[in-house]
Amino acid sequence: MAQRPIDARGWLFQVETAANAWLDIGHISTFTHNPGENEETAETTHFGSDGYYEEDVMQRGASLSLEGQHAADTATGAQDPGQAYIDGVWALGLGVASHNRVRFRHETQTTTWVVWDATMSPGEQGGGNNDKSSWSCTIRRSGAPTTMAVS
Repeated sequence: MAQRPIDARGWLFQVETAANAWLDIGHISTFTHNPGENEETAETTHFGSDGYYEEDVMQRGASLSLEGQHAADTATGAQDPGQAYIDGVWALGLGVASHNRVRFRHETQTTTWVVWDATMSPGEQGGGNNDKSSWSCTIRRSGAPTTMAVS
């Protein structure tokens, strides 16, 4: 079977609410997953390294930046539920309350979600005269990733 690239638009992103429900984060048009974010290393080079650099990874991190359009229901004006939870609940948390779970997978990955305990920074919103309003956030993994079965 030939290998083929997967479509970026096939990625699914969800945020968990305080009521343990998962909400789709809608209207995403671009994302960046950085598996090396917040990585820390310790140099281990010594005289016996023969002039070659050596290191150990001491800390692993990762981030997920989501960007898209600020979306609202045309009848009620209610913001996209996933975006609204991020903006109205998660973005207000401090300390332990700044943590939330997110999960993501590609639509072709039909058995497992990747799940993160994470913190989040809301992104800039804006737009020009002939634009749709933008929406974004950056999610940073806290601790080791886990998985969850797709149901």
